[in-house]
Amino acid sequence: MFQPNNQISFQTRALSVKDSSALTQVDQNETSIVVRDEMQNGGFAHAETIIYYSKKLQDDLHMLGMKIKEHEENLKFLKTQKSKLDDSILDLQVKSHSSSIPKTENENNSQPQPEEQTTEQILRHEKSAAGILCQLKTRHGTQASHLPLTKDVLGVVATLGRLDDDNLSRLFAEYLGVETMLAIVCKTYEGVKALETYDKEGCINTSSGLHGLGASIGRTLDGRFLVICLDNLIPYAGEFVADDPQRRLDLIKPRLPNGECPPGFLGFAVNMINVDSTNLFCLTASGYGLRETLFYNLFSRLQVYKTRAEMVLALPCISDGALSLDGGMIRSTGVFSLGNREDVGVKFPKPLVTSTVPENYNEADRLVKEMKWKKDKMLEDMKREQAILDLEKSNFEKKKQEFLKFLAESSSYATQHQSQAAPERFTPR
Repeated sequence: MFQPNNQISFQTRALSVKDSSALTQVDQNETSIVVRDEMQNGGFAHAETIIYYSKKLQDDLHMLGMKIKEHEENLKFLKTQKSKLDDSILDLQVKSHSSSIPKTENENNSQPQPEEQTTEQILRHEKSAAGILCQLKTRHGTQASHLPLTKDVLGVVATLGRLDDDNLSRLFAEYLGVETMLAIVCKTYEGVKALETYDKEGCINTSSGLHGLGASIGRTLDGRFLVICLDNLIPYAGEFVADDPQRRLDLIKPRLPNGECPPGFLGFAVNMINVDSTNLFCLTASGYGLRETLFYNLFSRLQVYKTRAEMVLALPCISDGALSLDGGMIRSTGVFSLGNREDVGVKFPKPLVTSTVPENYNEADRLVKEMKWKKDKMLEDMKREQAILDLEKSNFEKKKQEFLKFLAESSSYATQHQSQAAPERFTPR
């Protein structure tokens, strides 16, 4: 009779315990859901803050980057304009020879050196080919150029170029040497062959050509002599200086590693030579003149500086030799000519007329001063742009560090949040 009652009592107790356990489990689940929801909602809010602030920092960096690019482009433009101004100033100084090349104290600028003086210097070399040709010209005048022997001869190197400055003329002559200064220039190879003939054994025929001419006037040709054939020279292939009657070559000015033109640079020797108008065009079958053929091959890109010290400082920019007005000489890269200056006894004559570009030296000086004033203003603009650029770069670097610090802190928060959320995922349900 008591057994059922006992069973009922036991079942009730068991049910009571079971229900209590179930209630406890439900309470725990509800609490877990509430906590998880609160953490999730807080995480979303913080994530939104992170995204917003991250985007703001990125936008700030982008804006600063655009400002840096703008000022870099401004600076690049100003540097390009300054380089063009430097080139224009140098070109004008080379053309005028007034503000770039100092004159010697005893030089009389009002009396140009006559071509006859150069001819006399050549005639002193009695047994040279140039001396014989000059003797022929002196005796027969213009008729000499119509002889079969000389009709293709343009002249002697020393007579084909002119220089305003006596000191520069001596320097160029010393650089070229007396043999080159006395070289005969022919237009074609046919003219070269006419100057010297050979017999069947290959020996020189002394009764023809220059040898025969020398013997006929009592001047026996002695030793070797140079003959330059314009048609066989490789001409300058670049552009010419715009609006320049002298057709100077538009050579790229030397630049130091910082982009500046070397101090004391006056120009290229090939552009300082004045060429007679009749020899500027169409001397060769291809239409080339003397500057881009003869003088370009003689001087190439030989640079001229005011002083030896300035020339030495510009060594990284010198590829084809250099001269300085005080006697410095670099033959080629790594080849220096030292010792006392040598007077070769033959030099280029002065121009017959004053250079016409510019016609007025005062006007040239005014233009140079105006260009230098513009250059000074441009330098001020460059300094200002550089200062702004440096400031923007500094701001960019600060903002970048701020962004990196923010990313590091955000990453740390995300790691902590994940570690707190991980136990909730594995809570038994």
